[in-house]
Amino acid sequence: MDKLIANLKVQIIEQLNLQDTKPEDIGDDQPLFNEGLGLDSIDALELIVLLQQHYKIKLSNAEDGPKVFKSVKTMAEYITEHQPKV
Repeated sequence: MDKLIANLKVQIIEQLNLQDTKPEDIGDDQPLFNEGLGLDSIDALELIVLLQQHYKIKLSNAEDGPKVFKSVKTMAEYITEHQPKV
């Protein structure tokens, strides 16, 4: 899970073009929206694309979004639970 979290931080920075942010600047449990990284609804769409491109996961229920994208850790847990088995 630690490796997945580290990879997600790098992917989030690349996907959202957060040029002044380093992976170590993002806490595992730090909120991604509002008072945390300050992401917005456009960024949420980019995170959905990231899940589809890198992990082949579609967010089937839009209501799951706030729970899944709460933090990098919650994203990693969702990926672990829903990633298609190879």
